[in-house]
Amino acid sequence: MFYRFMRGIVRFVLFVLNGNARYQNKEKLPTDENYILVAPHRTWWEPLYLAVAAAPKQFSFMAKEELFKNPILSFILRHANAFPVNRDKPGPSAIKTPVKRLKSTDLSLIMFPSGTRHSSELKGGMALIAKMSKTKIVPSVYQGPLTFGDLLKRKRVIVRFGEPIDISDIKKMDKEGLAEVERRTQEAFNRLDKEIDPNFTYEVKK
Repeated sequence: MFYRFMRGIVRFVLFVLNGNARYQNKEKLPTDENYILVAPHRTWWEPLYLAVAAAPKQFSFMAKEELFKNPILSFILRHANAFPVNRDKPGPSAIKTPVKRLKSTDLSLIMFPSGTRHSSELKGGMALIAKMSKTKIVPSVYQGPLTFGDLLKRKRVIVRFGEPIDISDIKKMDKEGLAEVERRTQEAFNRLDKEIDPNFTYEVKK
């Protein structure tokens, strides 16, 4: 209930701030199973757009543990299905918690494989979580304003979803297995970007 309430508020705020969003290929989203919704991390408001675009599905997501030190913010985050992760030294819970939620609740997972907006390198956590929870990976991309000022100028926002990626054929999550999952995911990101705008390029900000 709280998650749906917060998503309604987020949808209203995004409409007021920008009001120029397009959500493409929603029919690609699984409707009868949980999945991991992944995207290249390009803006801090991108997770909000993903959660709104993929409605009515509800999601769990990772948040850096520093955010949970504020009691008010911690209350909001936990009731919005977030869980803390130490990004510098992620422990076993960074894998076990999302796997448990994917297997035992109706919550899917929003995840950014690169971890931060300052990297384009995909990490192995996504692959391990997908394999252990036996869920598919749904690729998506955000194209739109990269600064808050441009967002307020109502420049077009596009979120596009791709075909779910089934990794059940990959038997082991060793070096080769992880590399194959990353290859499939990055290939899907590249394809979605080109489908929206063949001339699109994104430079990772340092």
